[in-house]
Amino acid sequence: MKKTLIALSMALLTPAMASAENYSIGTGGQSGTYYPFGGALAKVWTDNIDNISVKAEVSAASVENTIKVVRGDMLTGLAMGNVVLDAYEGVGKFPTKMPVNVLFALYPNLVHAMSLKDSGISSVLDMKGKRVSLGAPGSGTAVTSAALLESMGIDVEKDIKAVYLNYSETTNALSNGQIDAGFIVGGQGVGAVTQFALTKDIQILSIPADAQKKFIGEYPAYSSYTIPADVYKGVNAVDTLSIWNVLVVKADMSEEMAYQLTKTAYENIDKVRQVVKAAEMTTPENASRLAGVPLHPGAEKYLAEQQ
Repeated sequence: MKKTLIALSMALLTPAMASAENYSIGTGGQSGTYYPFGGALAKVWTDNIDNISVKAEVSAASVENTIKVVRGDMLTGLAMGNVVLDAYEGVGKFPTKMPVNVLFALYPNLVHAMSLKDSGISSVLDMKGKRVSLGAPGSGTAVTSAALLESMGIDVEKDIKAVYLNYSETTNALSNGQIDAGFIVGGQGVGAVTQFALTKDIQILSIPADAQKKFIGEYPAYSSYTIPADVYKGVNAVDTLSIWNVLVVKADMSEEMAYQLTKTAYENIDKVRQVVKAAEMTTPENASRLAGVPLHPGAEKYLAEQQ
């Protein structure tokens, strides 16, 4: 009888022990860069760190990932730097300061303010009175696009007809004439925009230099960026804004876990680059690109060893 009880206890404990080794990395929609990037990282970690299994989780991206990391529902998540900074400072979508750290920076996201060439829209200011997708609810795109429009004097509640669509929904709605303009904030060559440009005559609107300067003054985590000509079919060079993406983790993650995640990611980054070209920017030199949010001590330990 005693042996039976012991066996039963072990059987009950085994699933809990196994689940404690299973983790997720928050990504975004499947038409963006976050999902393949997160999937590649998950595989690298699963294949090279003992006793853990990591899977990529589809999500609404930055805001959702940051919240779920803090709640302990995700091990880590990809997020735009401005969102993580807001969480750390307890502003914007975050009513209180969140216990977040950065594991390391990944690559810059670029503001793609898009419309069809025959839309009659030639600048962001022409979006007034139009139907505009600001990005998926809870995404960094939605945070950035709303902040940019407000900075340029456009009230997102009164001056436009705002809808909240993810990458593929935005390009589909533009193609079908359901909206007039839309924002995608993603890496250079992001798949949704690349595919959109192959099927439609699109334009990506430049952000004027004075508007960029004003916005960067209000949100110092951003910087200016020029998308080269022909990154997207038929699209000339575009002056826009960029913001670094980062891996966000909870501040109380163990130093050893953060160290192993950072070490393994950098030692196998070539495998990630085979999947996502943007990972060429994921280097130890760029690890601390997001000012204002501390790196996790475990990540700092690894980076110090490389100097």
